[in-house]
Amino acid sequence: MAGATFRIWRGDAKGGKFQDYTTEVAEGMVVLDGVLKVQAEQANDMAVRWNCKCGKCGSCSAEINGKPKLMCMTRLNSLSLDEPITVEPMRTFPSIKDLVTDVSWNYRVKQGIKKFTPRKPDFEDGTWKMGQKDVNRIQEFRKCIECYLCQDVCHVLREHRKFDEFAGPRFFVHTAALEMHPLDTQNRVADLKDKHNVGYCNITKCCRSVCPEEIVITENAIIPLKERVVDEYYDPLRKMVMKIFGA
Repeated sequence: MAGATFRIWRGDAKGGKFQDYTTEVAEGMVVLDGVLKVQAEQANDMAVRWNCKCGKCGSCSAEINGKPKLMCMTRLNSLSLDEPITVEPMRTFPSIKDLVTDVSWNYRVKQGIKKFTPRKPDFEDGTWKMGQKDVNRIQEFRKCIECYLCQDVCHVLREHRKFDEFAGPRFFVHTAALEMHPLDTQNRVADLKDKHNVGYCNITKCCRSVCPEEIVITENAIIPLKERVVDEYYDPLRKMVMKIFGA
């Protein structure tokens, strides 16, 4: 057993401050273990959101020593115990209490994205025929656990606060999963351009760097969506054809 100090942010939307808690930790523990131990032994009223403790529910997102991470997937032996371990809520979203933030904005954004609309079945039994490579392409996007760490670190949301104009990397991944689905018939390009403003993203790859599922957000989702917008609205050859034929 060894001792560790957790410097945890305590407060709500009106304000708060960091408070130090020292507790014993053991080999194999993660940050969430330490935080829950502090909650059980020293701060019963501390609010902490968590569920599965195995990196699959996305509930325990926080900023650990200033870096957005899942508390349940951050091992204490990867951090220095010689100084306090700082744990604070995601800075991009409004504080509710202590380590819990209000992420409901994300649900509203998702509701505004056109739903999956498949074409008519290829066979009489109601099934379709798809190429395996097309299925594989979108499978990566389905790994998202909606931890919203990518949203938290995105500068368009975190620094510029473009919540009314920008969907954020999580929902570009969601849109890519729909747009690239071999059965989907919807066209979301106009929404990507004008409603969700994919053009605001300048490809810093910060979202990709914090994804616990290692989804290649920038190269595999955002850039292909940007290319679709460019092809639809800014391709000079396409504009010429549309002008000639009045399409």
